[in-house]
Amino acid sequence: MWKSGILLLQLLWVLQASGELQQETEPRRLPPPGKLDFGYVPAGVYETLAHYEPGPIGILFHLVHGFLYVVQPNAFPEDLIVRLAKDKFGAIQTEYQKPENIVLTLQAIYYEIGFLVCSAVGLLFAVLMPLAGLFFCMCRCCDNCGGEMHQRQRKNADCRRGLLGTLLFSTSLVITIGVLCAYAANQNLSSQVKNIRRLVNSNMRDLHTFANDTPMQIDYLISQYATAKNKVIYDLDNIGPLLGGRIHDQLDKEVNPALDRALNMAGAMRETKEALENVSVGLEVLKEGTGKLNFNLSLVRTSINRTLNDPGCHDEESDATSAQLCRNIRQSLSQLQISANYTRLPKVNTQLEKVNDVMNTDLSAIVQRGYASLNDTPHMVIEQTRSVVENVQGLVDGIGNNISSFSKIFPVQNCLSNFTIFINHAHAKIEDQYPEIDQMDFYRWIGCIALCCMVVLVLAFNYLGLLCGTLGYDKHASPTTRGCISNTGGTMLMAGVGFSFLFSCVLMGVVTLFFLAGGNMEKLFCEPFHTKEVFKVVDTDYLVNPEWKNFIPGYIYNDSDLELTAESLYSTYKENKGIYSAMRLDKVFNISTFLNTTLFTKEVVGQLDGVKIDLRGIILLESEGKQNLLDFSEVGLSEINYADYLEEVNKGVTVVDLLSFARELEAQTDLMPRGGLQTALKGHIGTLRQIHRQQIIPMEQAMKYVRARSALNQSMRFLERTASDLPNKVLAVIEAIEAAQYLISQNATQIINQETGKYTATIVGYFHQYIEWVKTSLVMEVAPCKPFSNMVDTVEIITCSFLVDSMNTFWMGLGCSTLFLLPSVILAVKLAKYYRRMDTEDVYDDIETIPMKTMEIGNNGYHSERSQGIPNPLMTSIPTYDTMNRFPRASAPPRHIDW
Repeated sequence: MWKSGILLLQLLWVLQASGELQQETEPRRLPPPGKLDFGYVPAGVYETLAHYEPGPIGILFHLVHGFLYVVQPNAFPEDLIVRLAKDKFGAIQTEYQKPENIVLTLQAIYYEIGFLVCSAVGLLFAVLMPLAGLFFCMCRCCDNCGGEMHQRQRKNADCRRGLLGTLLFSTSLVITIGVLCAYAANQNLSSQVKNIRRLVNSNMRDLHTFANDTPMQIDYLISQYATAKNKVIYDLDNIGPLLGGRIHDQLDKEVNPALDRALNMAGAMRETKEALENVSVGLEVLKEGTGKLNFNLSLVRTSINRTLNDPGCHDEESDATSAQLCRNIRQSLSQLQISANYTRLPKVNTQLEKVNDVMNTDLSAIVQRGYASLNDTPHMVIEQTRSVVENVQGLVDGIGNNISSFSKIFPVQNCLSNFTIFINHAHAKIEDQYPEIDQMDFYRWIGCIALCCMVVLVLAFNYLGLLCGTLGYDKHASPTTRGCISNTGGTMLMAGVGFSFLFSCVLMGVVTLFFLAGGNMEKLFCEPFHTKEVFKVVDTDYLVNPEWKNFIPGYIYNDSDLELTAESLYSTYKENKGIYSAMRLDKVFNISTFLNTTLFTKEVVGQLDGVKIDLRGIILLESEGKQNLLDFSEVGLSEINYADYLEEVNKGVTVVDLLSFARELEAQTDLMPRGGLQTALKGHIGTLRQIHRQQIIPMEQAMKYVRARSALNQSMRFLERTASDLPNKVLAVIEAIEAAQYLISQNATQIINQETGKYTATIVGYFHQYIEWVKTSLVMEVAPCKPFSNMVDTVEIITCSFLVDSMNTFWMGLGCSTLFLLPSVILAVKLAKYYRRMDTEDVYDDIETIPMKTMEIGNNGYHSERSQGIPNPLMTSIPTYDTMNRFPRASAPPRHIDW
């Protein structure tokens, strides 16, 4: 039944269906896509805490472990146990004379030598102690072994009594400690037995949690396929922005620069038109201004020449100075003219008319249509992949339907329900055992208490004997006159001796039995379990069945070659990993024949790889635009004499500064004699200043003249740059456009295939993420196996921590008390002499300093004749008793009649 329950859990291999999706036709090409969030697998909380802290009694447990290590320091006999297990323990008994079996026997004896020695000592103690007690009683009945009621008196009697009392008290304390340890262990075991039900119930609740949560977790894993599916559907619905956008971005790297150059050329056309217009307008403005100035300067120059024709300028004999000044003035008149002659510059109307004709075609709009055509790539991809997207969506829905239907085909819920019934049935059987366990524990507790009470009875007589003997002792009283209390103390000590002889056999026999059982349990199971050496024995190849290498997979799966060992199972369970990884279900079950998810993936990849995208409908530059560019290169910009224009523009308004010329002319006129000539020249000087003030200054300061010169200068420089190798520039633009167009029409297949592959890898990557998440969840979160390791740990806690440790502590305490009964017996016998009332007493040993003491005849058979006034002849001849030599036994001295 339990095997079928475990096997039902293996239905979790359903989730391996998603794992087949990762087998593609080829390694895909892109880093993983965006991370999908599948959430957290819902999981119940296991309440069992399979850990035991013994508390203060743990100190005693450690002491027992240390003692057992001293008794048995040998390593765990793994090889010996393996050989015994393989021989089924019977071959050794039937064929024990074989050499290999003799070796095994010797190995077992060597391993158990410590236990055997200690057990032999215990058995000897249990056998010899009652025999010694029997002989001791028989000896005392014959007035030997301290049986005679006579005590010799010594000087150190008080010291000996005190020493014996102290030693007996110390021994009793040791026995008391041992009994308390045994009692504490007994009580600890009884209290821990009550925790067994709590631990078992907790384990059973965890198993129910395991069985109830597993279907929910499986359903959650299956339902999360919708997360990957929705992401795939979303990407398929947005194939235009995703795939088309990627293709557009790749083409844009090559196409956009060509279109930009064409758009820049369209801008150059506009700027050329503006420059030609600026040249035409500026030239007219400058011609108008310089024409008036040139006319006025000509009038002034003519007037001055007429003035210089005055006779005073030619009469060198009468006035040589004036004649010379007139010659100088006449020579300088050539400077009175304009510097820049704009009238000689040719007009640019022809070029402007041709540019206007070119501008009738809107090249910018044509280029923008090229941009729009390129940017329409995502829409073209949508239209051309519509059928492929629909097919892939159908495949994705089919995969989801098959995964969802898989959990319905296999009755996971029914199987786990049966497992739950099995758990309930097992729990009910365990519950039925609790009354018997409690009853057995009660009998065990009674028996252990009875053993402790045996020791306590001896202790009670020891303590009462010491108490009565100590309180009732009178150092002034002779041994024959001791009080009743003191005599009672000695009698109790002897009673304790008697009970010690009676109980020692039972106590030591129980201790030896518990020692053998508990010690071997600790060394052969508990300690190897903690060090995991017991798993090595269990996992030995061909141990259980000669045909099974590993018996666990051989028993469950009939495949013993599968690496599934008890240690790996326990370790995996301990880590709370899922049963899928713990039971190695991925190696046992393969459901590719059912879902054939690999075929689905191939179909998805095949559909997406079959995408055919034709971008020949993208026209970057129409023929009209190309002709427009060619016409622009032929507008005649290269025919303009840019040097003449720039030369005239860079000249000043006049050849000479009129103010300087006027001042110089005035200085020369002031040297002439007063008269009509000087006066006329003065008038011309004023005219020059008036021309400077009314014409030159406004021309230099008026914005239209300044702007006209500046515009003319800049426009000519721009036109000069534009005209520089303009045909070649236009041809380069056209060639770049044609190269980009060829790339789109003929060579875009590589880019399309590359980006389609990346897009396919992204789509398949969502399946991979789901697969990896399912695998990780199966390993770590789905059906975590901690309840099974908790069950093993619970058995170990109950067996080792509750039972074995308590039992070992019990026999250690009881054994210590039993062993110390032997010195307690010896000390109690010796000490009882000093407390009990004697029938006779002895003289003192020191005959030189202490006189012989005599007793009343009624008490000891002696009479004091000296005290009656009657001389005793014997006293004269034998002054003292030499009891040590004459009476070697501790007996009363002879009476007079015996002499």
